Amino acid sequence: MSEKYTLTGGARIGKANASYPLANLYVDKDVLKINASIVGNLVFLPKDIISIEAYTSIPIIGNGIKIKHRVEKYNSEVIFWTFKNLETVLNEIKNTGFLENTNSELSEHDFEIIERQNKGGFPIKKGAVLFFVVTWNFLFLYDIVPFFLQEKPEGFPIGIGMNLAVGLVLISSILVLVSEKFRKLILKEDREINDIKGFIYLLIVVCGLLFIQFTIVNSSR
Repeated sequence: MSEKYTLTGGARIGKANASYPLANLYVDKDVLKINASIVGNLVFLPKDIISIEAYTSIPIIGNGIKIKHRVEKYNSEVIFWTFKNLETVLNEIKNTGFLENTNSELSEHDFEIIERQNKGGFPIKKGAVLFFVVTWNFLFLYDIVPFFLQEKPEGFPIGIGMNLAVGLVLISSILVLVSEKFRKLILKEDREINDIKGFIYLLIVVCGLLFIQFTIVNSSR
């Protein structure tokens, strides 16, 4: 029997999808975890699982395991994508003893997991999400609306608004990595930076490139 099993892949939680390699699977006899970064961080006890079965949507690139569970606060659609043989993955999970551990007594750690489940799988506070969505849209509209109100729009509606929007996300992403105080404003209380670190690095790269490009465009006018 294996003490634990880990696997890197992708994940779909509800309609949101994290592509390879932005998701990780961890299983031991007491817990099953799926860390899909910004898409969701799910933790299951053995008693939470109804079944774990092979799932295929597109041959080869759309193979995974589908987890049916009883956690009300989680989305019912949970799939972990992998390029590995699905029977091998299912056997490795079975070998940890997780699926047979349904009659164990709840420990203090189990109650902590249940409390975390009650907060849902999304790792970021709703207030933080709302702030960034509203601010991002406002700053983009600041450039887009005047551009299309022109009689004969020319070029692209890239201005200070878009530059500020991208810069805001870039700076915020860096602060999440380096500042514990700022991190507490963004993440839920029981979440850690490792839960979203992969996504944050991706944001820094993408927003950094966009910020440089937008700055060049604006400075050339």
